[in-house]
Amino acid sequence: MSKELSPARAIMDLAVAYWASRCLHVVAELGVADALGEEPCDAESLAQRTRSQPQALHRVLRALANHGIFEHDGEKFRHNAASRMLRSDVPGSLRSLARMMGLKVHWDAYRELDVAVRTGQPSIAAVTEGGLFAHLRSHPEEARLFHEAMEGKSFMQLRPVVESYDFRGLQCIGDIGGGLGHLLDAVLERVPDARGVLFDLPAVIEHARRRNAPRVTYVPGDFFKDPIPPCDAYMLMTVLHDWSDAEAVRILDNLKSRAPSGAKVLIIEAVVTPTARDEFVLDLDIEMLAMTTGRERTRGEWEALISKAGLKLKRVIPAGAWSCVIEAELA
Repeated sequence: MSKELSPARAIMDLAVAYWASRCLHVVAELGVADALGEEPCDAESLAQRTRSQPQALHRVLRALANHGIFEHDGEKFRHNAASRMLRSDVPGSLRSLARMMGLKVHWDAYRELDVAVRTGQPSIAAVTEGGLFAHLRSHPEEARLFHEAMEGKSFMQLRPVVESYDFRGLQCIGDIGGGLGHLLDAVLERVPDARGVLFDLPAVIEHARRRNAPRVTYVPGDFFKDPIPPCDAYMLMTVLHDWSDAEAVRILDNLKSRAPSGAKVLIIEAVVTPTARDEFVLDLDIEMLAMTTGRERTRGEWEALISKAGLKLKRVIPAGAWSCVIEAELA
């Protein structure tokens, strides 16, 4: 049985938690995990490979080892399961996500979190005009990193989603706001007779086309206003949590405008339990508060939103540690 932290230790640990998270951002940016091979290595050698200062790098890596990322014997560092997730060449790599969290615009938004608490508006609006998505449109390298980060984050969600929902019988499956198409690829692999539509902003689709998936039609557009091709089912994975209720209804209204009768809408998101404790989704909700107009929602809030959009909630299917498939259809 784990020993409960004292009240003072609980406050202290949380107050300084960013010390370690900032170390993680820096090490991910430098590519230290890629520089560290299978053999233990000292900080001096790693510093040469990453153009950093040996003593400073040693101290940062020692701090990360203190939190279970890398292992340290007093002199040399070696990989463990957690640090390997920072390598660029592993399936589901979280290097891009760690780098994204360390971007100046992201760091600055959290510095201004009190703005969100005072006003209810995302704190990122205090540091960049137009908010997160406008910033990404004008900073293509950061946008590329964002989509790589989302792909890495979603990697752990894909298997539970495709195993929890029966996609058989669907002929055309749309992935709306689907980024580079990793979810759609996973679904089509399980449904070999289906074809897919990947719909996202033009710059994202330009990047996604390079995958050249044979059964996917790539459609650039804005899901608030541009025509979304008719599909048997539309998937929106961690899309609507980025937007307020009014904005989410606009997305669903636009989707419905060309949807065939009987089409399914599969909203793949977290469903917050009101009494939840020690759950990732509660921290993720603060990311939504800082960076977007959206939020994580309870089942009742999802049902109300779906109803406002003229859809009917059919069922909520658990899909992994914190995701659900929320199945809706035209009312």
